[in-house]
Order: sequence, then structure tokens, then C-alpha cells
Amino acid sequence: MGEDLRVRCGLRHLHPNTRRSSMVHRNALLTPTGRLRLARCVVEQGWSLRRAAERFQVSHTTVARWVGRYREHGAAGMVDRSSRPHHSPGRTSPEVEAQVVALRTEHRIGPLRIATRVPVAASTVYQILRRHGLPPLAACDRATGESIRRYERDRPGELVHVDVKKLGRIPDGGGHKMLGRPASRANQVRARGGTYLFLHTALDDHSRLAYTETLPDEKAVTCAAFLRRAYAWFAQHGITIERVLTDNAMAYRKTTWQQVCAELGIQRRFTRPWRPQTNGKVCEDLARCCTGSV
Repeated sequence: MGEDLRVRCGLRHLHPNTRRSSMVHRNALLTPTGRLRLARCVVEQGWSLRRAAERFQVSHTTVARWVGRYREHGAAGMVDRSSRPHHSPGRTSPEVEAQVVALRTEHRIGPLRIATRVPVAASTVYQILRRHGLPPLAACDRATGESIRRYERDRPGELVHVDVKKLGRIPDGGGHKMLGRPASRANQVRARGGTYLFLHTALDDHSRLAYTETLPDEKAVTCAAFLRRAYAWFAQHGITIERVLTDNAMAYRKTTWQQVCAELGIQRRFTRPWRPQTNGKVCEDLARCCTGSV
């Protein structure tokens, strides 16, 4: 709506944010502009309430409401008001809200567990947490309890996360969870291909497109060969890997990995030592989905 049109309709003094937050539905008979015309017909042109109701196809009480607001607030009173009550006697006391926030901050538990320790329902606990800006536990870091700040590169291939997830191989006949450690050692020796499987994953930071292989180890030669295949696979999908982000494992620090990155024109990036959240939050979540442990 242009400035000249707002002046003609008498809406020049309405704040832009107020107009955008209007709660008028698409089939409403009276928009803020229509309400202003309705009120002016009665106040300035001397129409009766009944005549204005018939002209604008609304009820008598609706005409009286907008005419009263126009006389009290002028053109600014033609927008919708919040339906929130001015007073809420039944609202949870500040002491209980402080207790809920303290339990969440100290113990990092959800609304269901907090509700067992405070005299309010779990739904009320949820509203209190939202009111104080506390995100769900799924959106918080498990170690620190702070909100996870996720980032995303501007284009595909600008940064690819590479990580390895070690998975235990359950031997035929059962493992130590079922038989106990002494009795399960015989089955463990008979397990073909070793005791562990290694899930190598390369995941694009922008598109979240992932390439995964199950390999027998995580040696430098194995990791370098995996990077070659991942580079070719991403190239088939129109993505050229520019940078690769890994942790500080020995396989990614050796010359073999460095030579492959130089040959493919990939810049190496490493996470900060003892800070797995930088890279693990991407590849670890994918590994959890693949193993069904979500």
C-alpha cells in the first residue's frame, strides 16, 4: 500500500508493524480500511448505526464497536487488538517459574520430569520454559546444555565433513551382553572380518548430501581411498569438494591423506582438539540414523 493511498484512507498514522500483524482472515468483511470508512460514515457523515450495518453487511454491535474505537483512538484504533487478557489471576507464581527454570538449568531434564517436582502440570512447565526462552533438550548440547548454534556453508562442496564411526560386530551365537564376557570370547574369535566395522561418512555441509561406506579399518590408506571414491561420487552429483573437515585422528594427519588432498585440490581443515561437537554433530547424527539408534 503506497503512501498516497494510506493518506486517502486515513491510515497514515498506523504503524507499519501494526498493519502487518493484523489478524483479519481472508473472508473478513471489514479490513482496517473498511472499518475506517464505516466509522467515518457514522461519525463524520451522520449515518445511523442501522444504515451503516446494512451498507457494510455487518451486525449492529459490530458497527457500534468500531465507531466507539474511532471516537476514542481515531484511525489507530481500527487495527485488531491482542486477545490476551489484561490480568491473569491464575498464572503460575514467579517462585514456581523460578523453580522450573532452576531445575531445567541444573539437571537438564524435560517438562515431564520437572512436573513431578513442582506443583504444576507438564504442559504448564512447557509454557514456562518457552516463556523464558529455554529451547527443547533436543536443541541443546548434551555436554554444556547451551543451544546448538548450527552453521551452513553458502554453496555445495565448499566444506565436506568426514568422520568414522566404529560399530561393534555381534558374533554368531551372541555377544557378552547375552552370554557374559568369559563365555562370549569363543564366539568373538570366530567372528569373520574382525570385531568391529568402521562406518566412513562424507557429508556436504550445505546440501547435507552424504556418502557412506562400511570398511574393515580406519587406517590412513583406507581413509585416503575412501576420500577418492567420495570425491568421484560427489562429482557425479555435480559437487566439487573444495575443503574437507576432519578430526585430529592419526589417519588424517599422515602423509597419505595429505597427498590425496593435494592431488584432488582439496584444502584440509581440522577440528579444535578435544572439541568433537564441531564435526561430530553432523556425522554422528547420520551414523545414529544408519544404525537405528536415534
